[in-house]
Amino acid sequence: GRLFHFASKGGFDIEGLGGKLAAQLIKEKMIKDLSDIFFLKKEQLLTLDLMADKKAENLLNSIENAKKTILPKLIYSLGIIGVGEAAALVIAEEFKTVNNLASVKLDDLININGVGPKIGQNIFDFFQDKKNKAMLARFKKGGVLFEEYLSEKKGGKLNGLSFVITGTLSKPRNHFRTLIENSGGKVSSAVSAKTNYLLAGADAGSKLAKAKKLEVKIISEDELTKLL
Repeated sequence: GRLFHFASKGGFDIEGLGGKLAAQLIKEKMIKDLSDIFFLKKEQLLTLDLMADKKAENLLNSIENAKKTILPKLIYSLGIIGVGEAAALVIAEEFKTVNNLASVKLDDLININGVGPKIGQNIFDFFQDKKNKAMLARFKKGGVLFEEYLSEKKGGKLNGLSFVITGTLSKPRNHFRTLIENSGGKVSSAVSAKTNYLLAGADAGSKLAKAKKLEVKIISEDELTKLL
């Protein structure tokens, strides 16, 4: 089931790797780990039932083409519980690379709009697992391109700017997150030297103090509206 999901259109999109073939590959112990798909040889495949020369070649070509996948598809393909195509895209937009995901903090995951505590915990646990780390290393060894994900979102007035939202505002934080992201900005959960703006409402706490210390520009809702 995991292998079939991995090869599906939303994942690595490996044409020819259906449920029956996935079952055979597992049964014959040609694949014990998802990364083994990138090390299959033609002579191995020809030992399988109903696997002709041309069919084996087509499958290997499809696997080769799949190595150029993009990050949202890679994330979805891993079969992390709760991570569908929409969540995979949100995560890819936020973290850009597999390496960033491998070193992510739990708080940075669970605060992403569209992820939340349960899915965030599942993603965190997956990338902290030693077996999964080894599997991803084999992906790379097998030729999978771990390139930075280039967002397909159109640029806007806030393109390239980083925001953090804190305090009590006139509307839920997700409302302001959407406004910022739809205009090309990025919303993070923690203030850092790379933060351009802190959108601060009433009763802002430690994030406001850190922003002042780092000399991050602090703005109100009205000032955000002017930026937009």
